[in-house]
Amino acid sequence: MEAKIIQIGNAKGIILNKAILDKYGFEEIVNLRMEEHFLIIEPVKKPRENWDEAFIKMHLYNDDQLLMSDVFEDEIDLY
Repeated sequence: MEAKIIQIGNAKGIILNKAILDKYGFEEIVNLRMEEHFLIIEPVKKPRENWDEAFIKMHLYNDDQLLMSDVFEDEIDLY
């Protein structure tokens, strides 16, 4: 696919159509990465996105238990 580079003030840019924006999940900010002779545009992933739903599911399946004690045996003498 070809895209025309356009003047935007003192900068230049390209216009991405809605289908591309929706397909790849581009919103207000994207991550630009250069590799060899390529410019890669990636959607910015939000840290901890959807964690609240994941925690609810974990609780429903009783999968939110500690995997190990929060106090180790060799630490008991310190208290």
